[in-house]
Amino acid sequence: MRVLITGGAGFIGGHIADRLVAEGRAVEILDDLSTGKRGNVPPGAVLREIDLRDPAGVARVVADFAPDVVCHQAAQASVAVSVREPALDAEVNIIGTLNLLRVCAANAVKRVVFASTGGAIYGEIPEGGRAAVGALPAPASPYAASKMAAESYLEVFRQQRGLDYTILRYANVYGLRQDPHGEAGVVAVFASRLLSGAPIQINARRDVGDEGCIRDYVHVDDVVAANLAALRGEIAARVVNVGAGVGTSTLELAKILARATAGRSQFTFAPRRPGDLERSVLEPSPEAPCDVSLEDGLHRTVAWFRESHAEIQAPGTRSTPSHR
Repeated sequence: MRVLITGGAGFIGGHIADRLVAEGRAVEILDDLSTGKRGNVPPGAVLREIDLRDPAGVARVVADFAPDVVCHQAAQASVAVSVREPALDAEVNIIGTLNLLRVCAANAVKRVVFASTGGAIYGEIPEGGRAAVGALPAPASPYAASKMAAESYLEVFRQQRGLDYTILRYANVYGLRQDPHGEAGVVAVFASRLLSGAPIQINARRDVGDEGCIRDYVHVDDVVAANLAALRGEIAARVVNVGAGVGTSTLELAKILARATAGRSQFTFAPRRPGDLERSVLEPSPEAPCDVSLEDGLHRTVAWFRESHAEIQAPGTRSTPSHR
């Protein structure tokens, strides 16, 4: 199996590349390194530094490598950025995806595994509820809208061009190697700041001083397992939720991490951010079981931050969970 991973120099894509290379697969990575890192590309994988918005570059990579399957992880993944720059979000997540699908169909790629968002596409989830795959999407941000559009294009290309696909709707993904310096990744941000003694900011769910937004956190190992199963054709469903099905508030998450790090950071409270959902929890799909508990996953993540000696002073204090 020859696998092309878009965004393979990123947090999730790099973990997927690690596993595929370890299995002896031929792996090529398409990444513009706007947020990805060369250090996330494992030895044995080939990096092609191309922007998804470059149709000729994308076509060249797919034609040259001739992948059997494509794992499409590349995205503009920040809700906050999508609110500020909706055109940029659409260029990357819609036009970039279209560039990829066109060349996949033209080069007889068997399947595209698409990283979508469960944390944003379903909209607000009532207290006590969980969003099932069959729920009507209700995007509340440009990011969620662009991901929903990309899902629709996948179905169009299946019907018209015979391009098979699997959509994986992620909850909030966290784990080793997540970058604490970007717009997303609250676990990485909190862990870094707690280890450095910097203050932690809790953005409001509704009112300043409350517990913050409710999110469903899923460890990257479980996300990788779902991707590998989909790439092998072991998942029959076209759309799959990848989440733990457990809601955790931002404040509760911060307290768990504070215990794990023995951190003494001051907690500060700020208003709700534009585009943020109050509550997002998924109904896990049986095709994508999650085996890593939140406590275990957070302790693993903290241990990695300690041992890596990575730079831990994140610029700014933004800490609202992403909506991946």
